[in-house]
Amino acid sequence: MSPYTVSNVQDLRICVVMVGLPARGKSFISQKIVRYLSWLLIKAKCFNVGSYRRETTQQPNADFFDANNKEGLKIRQLAVTNAITDMMDWFNKENGVVAILDATNTTRERRNWVLKLCRQNRIEPMFLESWCDDQDLILRNIAEVKTTSPDYVGVEPEVATKDFLNRIKKYEKIYEPLDETYDQDLTFAKLINIAQQVIANKIQSYLESRIVFYVMNLHIKPRCIYLSRHGESIYNLEKKIGGDSSLSPRGLKYAEKLPELVKQDAGDVDLTVWTSTLIRTQETAQYLPYKQLQWKALDELDAGVCDGMTYEEIEKEFPEDFRARDENKYEYRYRGGESYRDVVIRLEPIIMELERQENILIITHQAVLRCIYAYFMNVPQEESPWVAIPLHTLIKLEPRAYGTKVTLIKADIPAVSTYKEKGTSQVGEDDKSTNIKTRNLLMTSL
Repeated sequence: MSPYTVSNVQDLRICVVMVGLPARGKSFISQKIVRYLSWLLIKAKCFNVGSYRRETTQQPNADFFDANNKEGLKIRQLAVTNAITDMMDWFNKENGVVAILDATNTTRERRNWVLKLCRQNRIEPMFLESWCDDQDLILRNIAEVKTTSPDYVGVEPEVATKDFLNRIKKYEKIYEPLDETYDQDLTFAKLINIAQQVIANKIQSYLESRIVFYVMNLHIKPRCIYLSRHGESIYNLEKKIGGDSSLSPRGLKYAEKLPELVKQDAGDVDLTVWTSTLIRTQETAQYLPYKQLQWKALDELDAGVCDGMTYEEIEKEFPEDFRARDENKYEYRYRGGESYRDVVIRLEPIIMELERQENILIITHQAVLRCIYAYFMNVPQEESPWVAIPLHTLIKLEPRAYGTKVTLIKADIPAVSTYKEKGTSQVGEDDKSTNIKTRNLLMTSL
């Protein structure tokens, strides 16, 4: 065991060093790891070497990446040096825990250099290789890169594809994959065709194991995840929180409308519907012609002694608790109930399973959807309890290499607003749309 390896997350510092040819999903995997760890309140950050290179050279062609191009090599070495310098500053000045060095790192010489720098700074290097010979998967990745990578902004798709294939050939000439024998002393995980096979070597700490288990569940096939709150409920009309009430007449109209909304957007795609165990989500899903699964983990945040009360009643009966929750809504735990942090903990298995799946529609509750939305959109946890998730709205998430595209699909069926602003016990009167800040947050692709 390395002398720098400890089991305490607070003391352990890890650098996940990505390895692999272009178009193998490295940036996608890197961003996913950061989002996952950040969602669990483990401080993580990605250092993408390509972003540093683009500060010097904009839209280079494939020849720039030739190992014999001395000027290109010089610029690329400067980029990785600057990335690592910033990474070390982040570890030391901001108490970082997990950094992702997102680059090809295709040669042993480069990897040994990074390893040495990490060891010198008491940081555990963990190499993560995405190895792929599935041509269909590679071509899908290229299609994604040419439409979302900053290297190909404004470039014709055919030209971008040809150039990117040439770039891959340049890297193939010098590529030295991780090897179970040669690299047996390194801590590494090797993903073969993303999730087809995983080789893990000398994974020593709990945090390293957690990262490996997470990436084992990833896939990078195009997919859509639909999120929806249940339809308007009787408790919503009465401004009460929690409970297990049925839908209101308008909520039932939303349930009837939902299959049409999904069909119009998803077409004939085969979906699986996940609901909570509570009546209002199951009533919302009752007309959907898809396989349905109930998850106890998707039940609404438990309000404890405040269950079934209005915010005005809570403010009057538990004034100190009411203020404490507004001051730190993510950490505040209702008496006999839960906090948002508690919800995140019970949602982790849901997230793992969700990453394994393709097209899913989740019908659940406001607090739960805030936590799921925060995961996909990398919303800071302290902000997640204030995200507006309106009723009678289908939220479409499309995970991509450089972010998640978000689309709102409104049902055009009126509903009350259950959004409570900080510092007040009042909720909105109707949901023609929430405030500008939260609406912009929902419509933004990160």
